[in-house]
Amino acid sequence: MRRSTTTRDVVPLGRAVRTWFLISLQTFGGPAGQIAVMQRTLVDEQRWIGEKRFLHALNYCMLLPGPEAQQLAIYTGWLLNGALGGLIAGTLFVLPGLLAILALSVLYVAQGDTTLVTGLFLGLSPAVLAIVVQAVYRIGNRALRNRVLVLLAVAAFLALALFGVPFPIVVLGAGLVGWAVHRWRPALLEVPERPTPEDETAPLVSDDKLHQARPSWRRNLLVLGIGVAVWVTPVLVVAILTAGTESVFVDQGIFFGGMALVTFGGAYAVLSYVAQAAVQTYGWLQAGEMVRGLALAETTPGPLIMVVQFVAFLGAYRDPGGLDPWVAGVLGSLLVVWVTFVPCFVFIFLGAPYVERLRGSESLAAALTGVTAAVVGVIANLALFFAVHTLFTETRTVERGPVELLVPVWSSYVWESFLIAAVAMVLAFKLRWSVLRVLGVCAALGLVLTVLT
Repeated sequence: MRRSTTTRDVVPLGRAVRTWFLISLQTFGGPAGQIAVMQRTLVDEQRWIGEKRFLHALNYCMLLPGPEAQQLAIYTGWLLNGALGGLIAGTLFVLPGLLAILALSVLYVAQGDTTLVTGLFLGLSPAVLAIVVQAVYRIGNRALRNRVLVLLAVAAFLALALFGVPFPIVVLGAGLVGWAVHRWRPALLEVPERPTPEDETAPLVSDDKLHQARPSWRRNLLVLGIGVAVWVTPVLVVAILTAGTESVFVDQGIFFGGMALVTFGGAYAVLSYVAQAAVQTYGWLQAGEMVRGLALAETTPGPLIMVVQFVAFLGAYRDPGGLDPWVAGVLGSLLVVWVTFVPCFVFIFLGAPYVERLRGSESLAAALTGVTAAVVGVIANLALFFAVHTLFTETRTVERGPVELLVPVWSSYVWESFLIAAVAMVLAFKLRWSVLRVLGVCAALGLVLTVLT
């Protein structure tokens, strides 16, 4: 294979770092909002990568355990600037959230609920809802280009929202449907030609100039060896320094490290398991505190799985061993973030070269097209889940045979959330404000309403 042209002269590393830093400040709204931010910045504004290449990378990341949006950042960073670009993109993606949740964890332990925190939550949650809805519209408008893909998206939404089908089954099923349709009725997947809108121009960086790597067993063993060593070494060091295997840090490192390898379906798919273990098995926090931790993760930048940092902080603070409680809390939260996200880099650096070599496969492209359609349904289901929990304080589950539907208790509506959500919708859709401007206005509105009420 011909050695590809390096991208360093096309996308300077310094400019890429600045761009990833700005993206990291806008990673609100869970994977839907995060993917939308990256697509708008990298595909539409900077035009560093084409839409098809972006979706190809997204489809691979959706099949991996762990936060798919952060893995997508690593993948695209790798395409633009090689391994160093992937490390920078993936690290910056979680850094603002890490600092924010660490600060809010300290604030929670020190002062509990405050007017400031309550007001920020009141304003940010409805704004995030608007961002997620916008992501469904933008991604769906581009990905669902024929009736088969629309049906796949609807089927994925219904499977998740009504029947509780596990996320991996939905995604794999959509991929199989895409492959089967291409094999037996390829005409059904043909996308009608459409004129290119003014805001959809060709990427400035051609595909042959993006980073490539020749996959080999030697490379795989090197990546895997370095990755595993980097992953487990901090846990071993902490175990030696903090009274061996009985310390809370070892429990947290092993539990959350194992969780990082099986978190298919995003944060929501694994949160019930985490909550049960953290509350009932280990006693790191109370059930109500788990809900507050999720609220922190939903209204701060970064992946939703960052809620584990809050869990670890409280658990280590309350069982510090021989350390100062504040030092223990910080150490526990940083250790858990490390073991949760390091595997993401290994998955991408191992698999990306193979995925890139398969881009020319029509069968694989058809399967991943089906996955893309299902992703729209997945994000729509996330939007529904988020809307129910943002606009109402109480929910219930309606069961009719195999159907289980989460619905709000209508009398528990929060009028302030409805008002702020409406403002956010107007700002995002009508005025087309940036994510940061929408979040800033809604946070200020939430503070004002909290003081007044």
